[in-house]
Amino acid sequence: MSFSKWIGAALGWSFGGPIGAIIGMALGGIMDAFSDKDAEPFFKQGQQGRTYRSRMSRPQTRSGDFEVSLLILSSIVIKADGKQDQRELDFVRQQFLHMYGKERANHAFKLFKNVNKQQIPVRQVCLQIRQMMDHPSRLQLLHFLFGIAKADGHVTEEEVKQIYTISNYLGISSRDYESIKAMFYNSSDNAYKILEISKDATVSEIKAAYRKMAKKYHPDRVIHLGKEHHEGAEEKFRQVQQAYEQLQKEKRF
Repeated sequence: MSFSKWIGAALGWSFGGPIGAIIGMALGGIMDAFSDKDAEPFFKQGQQGRTYRSRMSRPQTRSGDFEVSLLILSSIVIKADGKQDQRELDFVRQQFLHMYGKERANHAFKLFKNVNKQQIPVRQVCLQIRQMMDHPSRLQLLHFLFGIAKADGHVTEEEVKQIYTISNYLGISSRDYESIKAMFYNSSDNAYKILEISKDATVSEIKAAYRKMAKKYHPDRVIHLGKEHHEGAEEKFRQVQQAYEQLQKEKRF
């Protein structure tokens, strides 16, 4: 698949708004290399995206919209501490290779290089994602961003602050934020944080919390994003199961 056809297929609701402006600027130099005929799929998709958004307040998030949102937010987190660690860049690339395959990942990184050169309006981008993307998909984005921050073996205070800011703008509650954050740290109370309960929770409260979180993080909640995102969703679900099993051993029930 050529780059012009890939980008045409990748953009849905993310073609418009601040994300569309960022992608448009990133595409500037790239699209110059194409003929008008090559570029036609991209512009045709963009027109369809504008019409679709006007008909629905929150269309179902497609894999391409998630992918573009992920690229932009990844750039924000990678630059949060004032430097771009190669391990973080490699993590993003490896994740894209694993999820999308070599050709699609190469297209994504061609775009990412130009996105990464821009000053991104964090609040505006996140508010667009919040408006157009469903809650389970936003939780999946947050999980991925913590993975990027942890890729170099150390999550800096600046990265945590940036992810927290992004999380707030995305409309993710502090409890959900702490739950996903706890999946990337080792501490004695992680199991409680993942299940969003206090340390003095009763056995019945632990069981109820597990059922609630298992439902919230179940991979089927993001099945609409495509099979390429299934493994990441399974990892969150697995962490909930492990947290519950840990508390079962500690409480002996």
